[in-house]
Amino acid sequence: MLFFDLTLAQIVGIVVALVVGITFHEFSHAFIADQLGDHRPRALGRVTLNPVAHIDPIGALVFVVAGFGWGRPVPVNVYALRPGRIGMAMVAAGGPAANVIVAVAGAVIYRVLEMSGVDGFGLDLAFWIVLYNLLLAIFNLLPIPPLDGYNVLLAFLPPRTAFTVQRYAQYGVIVLLLLVFMPGSPLRVMFSAVGSLTGVLTGA
Repeated sequence: MLFFDLTLAQIVGIVVALVVGITFHEFSHAFIADQLGDHRPRALGRVTLNPVAHIDPIGALVFVVAGFGWGRPVPVNVYALRPGRIGMAMVAAGGPAANVIVAVAGAVIYRVLEMSGVDGFGLDLAFWIVLYNLLLAIFNLLPIPPLDGYNVLLAFLPPRTAFTVQRYAQYGVIVLLLLVFMPGSPLRVMFSAVGSLTGVLTGA
């Protein structure tokens, strides 16, 4: 997504929606890891809803240019988690789950505002919060490293298979870039589905 064709109000709304989504996403990773025994995220100040702790400037810039981005990854020590690899899957799934919760809350707010006759920026902001949180949730569930879906899948693979898969994790970013930029990318189907689901939740 490029911001050049958008109004200032649209840009502000989208940025706010993304900050909310990324903040809750990364906070959830940190909070669950802390609860499962890895206290390094807390020591690093990541168990917080302060966006400054979670926003990655480069990830935000890439979003402006390419339409996707990322927050600051939460460092997690799988060996400190209870119960091991399953704990890591729980930490990984926590981010997308948080985004779904925020999206549902945003949809409720949208419908309340709409029934109250509110229009304009407030209604648009609620809509974008729903849209971008659903997008963050579904995109991050793709089983491609370094996305959360990869860490969820890894926890349920046999140890030997997981070790083999991890050897190719370094190529995950290349695969993601190809999927994002290739003509006719299957990700376009996902983006379309997110738009449809947003419409169902908000009634827009």
